[in-house]
Amino acid sequence: MTNLKEILEAGGAVVLPTETVYGLFAKALDEKAVNKVYALKKRPRDKAMNLNVASFEDILAFSQNQPAFLKKLYHAFLPGPLTIILQANDEVPSWINSGLETIGFRVPDHPVTQEMIKAFGVLIGPSANISGKESGQVFKDILADFEYQVTGYEDDQVLTGQDSTILDLSGDFAKILRQGAVTKEELVSSIPEITFEED
Repeated sequence: MTNLKEILEAGGAVVLPTETVYGLFAKALDEKAVNKVYALKKRPRDKAMNLNVASFEDILAFSQNQPAFLKKLYHAFLPGPLTIILQANDEVPSWINSGLETIGFRVPDHPVTQEMIKAFGVLIGPSANISGKESGQVFKDILADFEYQVTGYEDDQVLTGQDSTILDLSGDFAKILRQGAVTKEELVSSIPEITFEED
């Protein structure tokens, strides 16, 4: 664990588990660290990164024009397999969201990963795979795919393999951009105030 913290502190990237698949995590506010993750994944630069955060306050710090029900949504589903898209504010560097007007937020449900986010502040954590390949679920295979240029924390047992649901709340209506573990029915049941585009 100490070694992983040293790597993150030095601007490196580490493989950490979430409740869905493994992510490749690095300090979000360190441009060189973010560039390293893009290079390792061979990820196109126009494909924005999400912010992995540790608290509701972190979301407020990097977003604007949030819906009134956001705190209720946070407490109902996070930490957990839900990615929330909001309007970005000026605190979001262009190297994270590719200069877009929106930014995604994740609160991974794994104690080690949460500890790292609390220790280093917001982290990027895209799936730990080469861009275009399946999301990584077997730690040893991931290290091999990256040609052992990275290390991390192994916990294959916690992964469900099911992606997070991506919920876009940046406009007048909510949209599900990717259906994952959290269903629309669950969202509406827990947050009656939420209005989807087709409603």
